[in-house]
Amino acid sequence: MQNSFFCKNPFINLYDLPSYNSKIGSQILYGEKFKILKKEKNFFKVKTKYDNYIGYIKTKKYLARFVETHKVSVLKSRIFIYPKNLKKFKSKSFLSFSSKIQVLKKKNNFVMFDKNKWLFAKDIKLIDKKEKNIIKILKLFLNCKYKWGGKTYKGIDCSALIQIFYKFNNKFFPRDAVDQIKYKKGTIKKKFRLGDIIYWKGHVAICINSKELIHAYSPRKKVLIMPIKKTIRLIKDTANLEVKKIFSI
Repeated sequence: MQNSFFCKNPFINLYDLPSYNSKIGSQILYGEKFKILKKEKNFFKVKTKYDNYIGYIKTKKYLARFVETHKVSVLKSRIFIYPKNLKKFKSKSFLSFSSKIQVLKKKNNFVMFDKNKWLFAKDIKLIDKKEKNIIKILKLFLNCKYKWGGKTYKGIDCSALIQIFYKFNNKFFPRDAVDQIKYKKGTIKKKFRLGDIIYWKGHVAICINSKELIHAYSPRKKVLIMPIKKTIRLIKDTANLEVKKIFSI
């Protein structure tokens, strides 16, 4: 049995254990490659190629062959069944930011990435396209719901918000904050600048200028911008957590 596949769903939940009652550790986006390690009950134990994350997914249909050519560059891109009558043929499904697709056909302002599945051409970029503007990417998720293990417009967690910047730029970065904090050497400082990543135990935020940061903040249940120093005091007062490391993106 071939053990390497590509996600064919808008996204798939990656569970810690082979059960729907298990915690969701992460998600696999459309076009992401994963390796099947073994089958347990009705679940597959898999490892993702991008960040080597291991978890369980429900048995579904996947792509065995896939040549990524483009990636979604907006928060969510609506899938159309046929791009002739937009109102009649638009689906209720979307591909999330950084999903990878293979453009099979182009027609007017649309591209087809699967049989009878189309996206607006303006919603995608070439697979090798890089976006160095950190704020442009992170602000796409502003006000999105906080979701543990989430990586999409439907919900995202603090470490995924940082990782998604690297992923879009085709660079590796660990999935969880506990691994991210070990990935680079850092320091503790009192002055901040754009691109500084601030780590607490189990939480991370990124500075968008010298005075503000953006993060997926569980107590507020969404992605939001907050004052840096006020946030540091708030996390100290409410969770008794000190800043552990700061390094630049």
